[in-house]
Amino acid sequence: MKIILSRKGFDSSFGGVPSPIFPDGRTLSLPIPDKSSPVKYEDIFYQGSSIGNLVSNLTGGRIPPYYRAHIDPDLRRDSLKHLPKWRPIFGQTGQAQSHLRNNNVGIGDLFLFFGLFRRVEMINGFYEWVRNAKPYHVIWGWLQVAEVLHLSELQLQGYEWAQYHPHFNRNAGPNNVVYVACQRLKISGKERDLPGAGVFSKYHRDLQLTASQGDKLSLWELPGWFFPENRRPLTYHTDKHRWRKRGDRVELESVARGQEFVLDCEEYPEATHWALKLIEKHNGC
Repeated sequence: MKIILSRKGFDSSFGGVPSPIFPDGRTLSLPIPDKSSPVKYEDIFYQGSSIGNLVSNLTGGRIPPYYRAHIDPDLRRDSLKHLPKWRPIFGQTGQAQSHLRNNNVGIGDLFLFFGLFRRVEMINGFYEWVRNAKPYHVIWGWLQVAEVLHLSELQLQGYEWAQYHPHFNRNAGPNNVVYVACQRLKISGKERDLPGAGVFSKYHRDLQLTASQGDKLSLWELPGWFFPENRRPLTYHTDKHRWRKRGDRVELESVARGQEFVLDCEEYPEATHWALKLIEKHNGC
């Protein structure tokens, strides 16, 4: 099994702002803009309300409700008016998909999605960024792979429920791949009473990657077992100078770019327990 830390959602490059942490701790990863997507921000729902006006407010009107959104990964059944056979789904293409393929990512592997988040507050009926609040990289969702669909080869019969997804609405080149979630999570050969995909609906320090005491967003604080020693490190982080031990924790100077960071659980058996505990503890908060 492999665990993939997968960067998704708004940031300074895509969307121009972080995703929000609401006053009660709820989090919502905002999908990045995508002119070719069939889905608009006003079509996407969160707790029964369209996110169109929220996105417009937080971006200062730069991204209006009618702008199109790359809703990927799509992990919430209530995010759209899905067809009955819908399952959580995630697509990848280009260099990022080549990296996943080169690291043999496939059925049974577990994506942990993270993104940039910052606290908001309600002022005069509108959400605004909390002044002086720092942004953080936070893990916000997961998906364990049940199927890998190569869209250049796929017969669409049976996957009509996925036609809304942005990767079904682009050139079906050989590197356009979609990952469909398991119904139930399976860790260490045992099926768990947990969904195969979902979101961590509330912020918790356990889910924060960015070091709280650091000055840089890219400085992460991780469990000590992440330190490579004589093992292959998290991909894209082979430079030993990026890693520093700090007691029972480890600091990592994470790379500024890159979407998919792969960790092989055969070399890091502690990783499966760590991921399972995160999902057990924070699923459905």
